Amino acid sequence: MIMPRTPPTIALINSNEDTTEMLRICFQQAGFPSVVVAHVPEIKRGETDFGRFLDHHDPRVIVWDIMIPYDENWAFAQRMIGTDRMKGRAVVLTTTNQRALESIVGPTSTQEIIGKPYDIERVVESVRQAVAALEET
Repeated sequence: MIMPRTPPTIALINSNEDTTEMLRICFQQAGFPSVVVAHVPEIKRGETDFGRFLDHHDPRVIVWDIMIPYDENWAFAQRMIGTDRMKGRAVVLTTTNQRALESIVGPTSTQEIIGKPYDIERVVESVRQAVAALEET
């Protein structure tokens, strides 16, 4: 008997509680029941240890929001995303200004950069594609 796969855990890394709550509900309605949240300012201040967060929750896909100032916050995200603990995980970037972030980011291994206001279906579909790509490897 083939057991159905359990949907992977999705991590939302953002600075806005309302946004993370909205996205959490949307992902759960889309069939991803395990959604965990960390806030960028708490990671930056060391209140949330990002490595421990990853070890504890083991998210397969991280939806990371890059806020203003884009260059500073992209550099911070890169440091976090570039750790050994991130191997085997996919990243979907979101931002308030997609064009500005794309000019800073350049070519990236992240799944996609999605601007706000969010097209929720596009965010969910990007996560689905990231999960599918991980399952192929």
